[in-house]
Amino acid sequence: MSTPQPPMPQSAAPNWQAAPGPSYPTYTSPIPVVRTHLGHALSSEWTKIRSVRSTMWTLGVFVLLVVGIGLATAALVAANSGEAGLEDESPLGLGFFGLLLGSMCIITLGVLTTASEYGTGMIRTTMTACPSRGRVLVAKSIVFFSVAFAVTLASSLLVALMDVALVEAREPSGSEWLKGTVGISLYIALLGLLSLVVGSIIRHSAGAITIMIGLLLAPLVIALFMFSESLKDLQKALFEYSIPNQLSVFYSQSLSPSGPSGWDPLWIMLAITAAAFAGAYFLLEKRDV
Repeated sequence: MSTPQPPMPQSAAPNWQAAPGPSYPTYTSPIPVVRTHLGHALSSEWTKIRSVRSTMWTLGVFVLLVVGIGLATAALVAANSGEAGLEDESPLGLGFFGLLLGSMCIITLGVLTTASEYGTGMIRTTMTACPSRGRVLVAKSIVFFSVAFAVTLASSLLVALMDVALVEAREPSGSEWLKGTVGISLYIALLGLLSLVVGSIIRHSAGAITIMIGLLLAPLVIALFMFSESLKDLQKALFEYSIPNQLSVFYSQSLSPSGPSGWDPLWIMLAITAAAFAGAYFLLEKRDV
């Protein structure tokens, strides 16, 4: 029968700790490590939007359409001022047709700002550099909206000044100047932002551009061919809320005596764009790139 061994004293316990090895110098990267924020994303998106050729082409054609058609219309009206009968109307509305056609350029640029990256695969690099997908969408939206608004405001203001100088008509009021320049520029920039959001949702440039061009023109065209009495209410709604009619509201030249007036078109477009943006933000966080 073995007798129990007394416990080993603490001081006599074997030391299993490994002997310290040689120390090596730590590496310090010369590149400063900083926490990324929205400003970095904005800088990246600004670099992209000003360096691609599509931006220069679409904005160049936009300015050509807005300024060219606006000045040509003013010159034509001025040459026939005796027959035009604009003495009691504001000449700012002469820029409407140029802005309507030019808005298709803003739509195209808005779609390409997001959808083109999915077509080329560049979106993977973008998301790797900035894993916060929502931040990428917000940065794209801010940069695009700022560019679209600035270019539209400069073009519409130039056309408005030339129209007032060339056409013999009454002097526009301060409210008409504000709506005919700042108001309509905000509306077209929001229309372009809606196109950007649709491009993020669809992820296909041609498909998103087709959807937005259809949204721009289809309601008014469809309404023109509704001859049935049973469709009068629908025809009226399509006239009133079509994008061309909402653009004309900023010049107090609505195609319908009822419907949106004043600044209503801007609030309508803002609500639609905000809802679409929320949907795009949700899908961007849930889907793979």
